[in-house]
Amino acid sequence: MASSINAITTGVGGIVTTGDNSGNLDLQSGGVTKIAVTSAGVAVTGLAKASLPTGSVLQVVNATYATETTNSTTTFADTGLTASITPISATSKILVLVSMCGVGVSANANNGGRFQLVRNSTAICNVERMAGYTGTALVNYIGSVSTNYLDSPATTSSTTYKVQFSNRAAAATVIICTSDATVSATSTITLLEIAA
Repeated sequence: MASSINAITTGVGGIVTTGDNSGNLDLQSGGVTKIAVTSAGVAVTGLAKASLPTGSVLQVVNATYATETTNSTTTFADTGLTASITPISATSKILVLVSMCGVGVSANANNGGRFQLVRNSTAICNVERMAGYTGTALVNYIGSVSTNYLDSPATTSSTTYKVQFSNRAAAATVIICTSDATVSATSTITLLEIAA
C-alpha cells in the first residue's frame, strides 16, 4: 500500500518535508524547495554556489578544436583552442586542463614546437618549449601536448583562456590537429571553477 507524506516539520532549521502519492519528496526551508527527490533523480536547488565549501566545483566549461593549423614563425599565434568562463567569486581558482592533439614539427634540425597558456592577453604558463625536437632534420609527429594549471584570475568578469604556439626555427613548421586526410585530431580545453 502506498503511503502519503503531506507535511512534516522536522524542527531542525525550519526544514519541512512534503510529499504526495506521486512518489515525489521535497525538502523545503522558508517555503523554498532546497532538495527535490523525484523518479528522475535528486535535484538540489536554492543553494548559492558561492556558499559551497572550499574545493567545490562551481562550474565547468569545455571547448574543442579540430581544424588542422600551422605556424611557420617564431612568433606565438593562437592555435584556435579557446574557452571563456565568468567566475562566480573573485576568490575562486580556475583549473585549466588542456590537451593539444595531433602535434607535429616539420623537417628542420633546430625545430621544436613551443606552446603557452594565455589568460586574456597574458601568458601564464609555458606548456612546452621543445616539442618534437630531435636535433636532426626529420619530420616528427609527437601526438599530444597536455597540461593542467591552477590559475587565480581574481575577477568575476568573463575570462578567456587559450593556447598559443610557435616554433624555434623560422624555416620550419609546427602543426596541430593533424589530419589524416579524412579526420583531424581533436584538441580540448576544460575550465573548472574551484571554490577557494
